[in-house]
Amino acid sequence: MDHARQRADLAAAFRWTARENMHEGVANHFSLAVNDDGTRFLINPRKHFSRIRASDLWVIDADDPESAQGADAPDPTAWGLHASLHRHVPHARCAMHVHSTYATVLACLADSRLPPIDQSSAIFHNRQVVDENYGGLALEEEGTRCARLFQDPSVRTMIMGNHGVLFIGETVAETFMRLYYFERAARTYVLALQTGRPLRELSPEIAELTARQQEGDTAAEADFLGGLREVLDAEGADYAS
Repeated sequence: MDHARQRADLAAAFRWTARENMHEGVANHFSLAVNDDGTRFLINPRKHFSRIRASDLWVIDADDPESAQGADAPDPTAWGLHASLHRHVPHARCAMHVHSTYATVLACLADSRLPPIDQSSAIFHNRQVVDENYGGLALEEEGTRCARLFQDPSVRTMIMGNHGVLFIGETVAETFMRLYYFERAARTYVLALQTGRPLRELSPEIAELTARQQEGDTAAEADFLGGLREVLDAEGADYAS
C-alpha cells in the first residue's frame, strides 16, 4: 500500500473524530499531501468516518478534476475545498474540515472569534481567521475564496461563519491535535457563555505567551496521535488495513 504510514495516521484521525462525535457521517473531509508540491493528496471517499480504513483513501490530483470521479468518489465539496487549499496554500500539507458541534455553534454567532479564556483557547490567539462571507457549498469558486484567507502561515484555523471549521497543518498529528483542542476549547467557551456571568479573558500579552509556549511542539503532537492509535490498536480496530 503506497503511503501506508500517512494513510494509517489519517484513518486513525477519522476513527477518533467519529468516536468524539465531531463528524457528519460521510459529509466532512480530511486530506494530506503526498508529493513535494502538494498537488497530489489523500482524501476520504463517501464512507462513514467510523468505517474508514487506510486503504479506502483516494489519491487525487488538485490539477486534474477527473481524478476525483468514479464510484464512491469524494463529494464535490471535498474537491472544491481541498484541491483549492493544496493548490494555493503551500504550508497546508494537511487539511481537516468538520461541522463539530461546539465549533459550529461558534460559527453561528455574530462574533465567531474564540477568545483566550483558558489555556486551550489561548492556543488560537492571533492564529485564527473568521470567514465572514459564507457563499454556499464549498465548490471550486468558494473553495478558492476560502484558501485565500490562509495566506498568513501563522494562521492555521478558520472559523467558517455559518458553516463549520477548517484546520491546516504540516502533518496529520499537528492538524488533528489542533482540531481536537479547538472543539474542546469551543465547548468550554459555549458553556461559559451559558452561565451568563462575565468571562475572565486572558490579557493579550499572556494569551500570546501561552500560544507561543504550546505551538510547534512536534513531539507532543506525535504523542497525541500515537496515543490515539495505541487505543485503536489495543481494541483491534482495522483502521490501518
